[in-house]
Amino acid sequence: MFDKVLVANRGEIAVRVMRACEELGVDTVAVYSDADKHAGHVRHADEAYNVGPARAAESYLDGEAVVDAALAAGADAIHPGYGFLAENADFAARVEGTEGLTWVGPTSDAMERLGEKTKARREMAAADVPIVPGTTEPVADVGAVHEFGEEYGYPIAIKAEGGGGGRGMKIVEDPDGAADALESAKREGEAYFSNDSVYLERYLETPRHVEVQIVGDEGEAGDGPADESDVVHLGERDCSLQRRHQKVIEEGPSPALSDELRERIGEAARQGVAAADYTNAGTVEFLVEEDPDRDPDDPLGPETDFYFLEVNTRIQVEHTVTEELTGIDIVKQQFRVAAGAGLSIEQDDVELEGHAIEFRINAENAAAEFQPASEGRLETYDPPGGIGVRVDDALRQGDELVTDYDSMIAKLIVRGKHREECLARSRRALAEYDVEGVVTIIPFHRLMLDDGRFVDGTHTTKYLDESVDPDRIADAQDRWGTEASAGNAADADGDEAATEREFTVEVNGKRFEVDLEEHGAPAIPAPGDVGGSGGPAGSGPGGRPPHATDDGDESGGVDVAEGGEAVEAEMQGTILSVAVAEGDEVAAGDVVCVLEAMKMENDVVAERGGTVTAVHVAEGESVDMGDVLVVLE
Repeated sequence: MFDKVLVANRGEIAVRVMRACEELGVDTVAVYSDADKHAGHVRHADEAYNVGPARAAESYLDGEAVVDAALAAGADAIHPGYGFLAENADFAARVEGTEGLTWVGPTSDAMERLGEKTKARREMAAADVPIVPGTTEPVADVGAVHEFGEEYGYPIAIKAEGGGGGRGMKIVEDPDGAADALESAKREGEAYFSNDSVYLERYLETPRHVEVQIVGDEGEAGDGPADESDVVHLGERDCSLQRRHQKVIEEGPSPALSDELRERIGEAARQGVAAADYTNAGTVEFLVEEDPDRDPDDPLGPETDFYFLEVNTRIQVEHTVTEELTGIDIVKQQFRVAAGAGLSIEQDDVELEGHAIEFRINAENAAAEFQPASEGRLETYDPPGGIGVRVDDALRQGDELVTDYDSMIAKLIVRGKHREECLARSRRALAEYDVEGVVTIIPFHRLMLDDGRFVDGTHTTKYLDESVDPDRIADAQDRWGTEASAGNAADADGDEAATEREFTVEVNGKRFEVDLEEHGAPAIPAPGDVGGSGGPAGSGPGGRPPHATDDGDESGGVDVAEGGEAVEAEMQGTILSVAVAEGDEVAAGDVVCVLEAMKMENDVVAERGGTVTAVHVAEGESVDMGDVLVVLE
């Protein structure tokens, strides 16, 4: 086993991996950006190294900096968690090629074969795994989309080769929308995966999203291709409750599958990844055709069509569901395989008991189209407990919300003897989850536990977007929701006889904690206090001036002529494209730029017409809520 592991991630998944290391007697190393100096995963690690500024591309996505940190720390392995560099075959190859370091994951070759969707489709088709009708080569022009539509009909899904979770996927309803959708999918693919190649699939009308957790090793010989006996599947998870192709609630086993269909899908997953010589952990995702007229008590039979969707060449957010059903620590199995010890389980050892559901506790306002929070402080953070309740998190009460990356605060995983008990226990656990100071989607989860379609298990991936009444979500938010705080800490209690001061210092990029006690000295403001975020009192995000001019106009300190307009960012994100230039004439409702936030593209439009007098952003630039993007007069 390894002596020291660097976890190339942040938040709850970093803490999850570190906990497995602790139980294995392995030391842990965290990496962090400037925005995450006080993050929970940094506190949890044995040591921590700064890898760059807040922008992910200059820190968590900087493979060279991460490897340098591992070498500086004397680590002998890197675990990527999920997201960031976890599915980057080039980064895996960099780690594999660095003397003294081991990559905890599938080989870079396997990641390259299965990580790009068209290659994965070819691999699976060759292994006789059913795939959705579509192209197995990238498409470059809109004519190919039109030809595909003529052959298979509409709607069509255009998907980025390197994409996942809905990012880089666009739906074409008719020929007129093909050109814009193709351009948008290519743009997202280039922006997020440095790969603008896209492919086409027939878009299924009533799909369920069912995925199979697999783990594999090289077999006893360790020198030949894997076969099915070297790959173990740990059952399936149903991830059909999604918003814009982003999973919200995951559960297992699927409430819609018969035992016969479940076995067919599980064996297809084993067969496909074994043929691709895949090792370590991964997830094979399928789309299953739901019958919209099905009785909830009549599961889908073995004749039901299912199709390969993609392979996630890493551990998944929802791996916790499988762990609760099987009692198998998937992260520990990852370490065993990477260290050459092989799996400690065989297929016959896997038994699924009971039912488990995972709720993503995101800092989002479900009543405002799941808009992510831009700030907040966990003034109260009291997660639930009791039999069958697990919480994976990294934040603690008093922590500031970091909004530079994603909106996840925690994951609540609930287990019961059967689905009915699991649903009842989930209602109790969500009611106990006490969070104040940060808006969350806990009210939405509580609503779903009384939603007929979800409780019956007959929902599809389109249910949330197309069928749930937004007024119901708004009512749930009003009933159970909390508001975001301004992010300011409470005043000190005035007892200054003895003041404990906690300092964080960095020496050559390595983090150290220093505790001092002084008598008769004023308290130092905590991170998030007024003036305590690296800037003067009243400063905006990152210590910058607040977005206001001398006359009180919220225009980011930018001069705006009388009657003009400063078009501002409504949320933190990244500029994907800029549609205007100085001197352009725009009308009310025209798109001035496209902003990505939470894996979704958002058109930023002018509220009224005018002439563009200034453009303050460029493609690829990160912006905060309230930043001025374009000025009109």
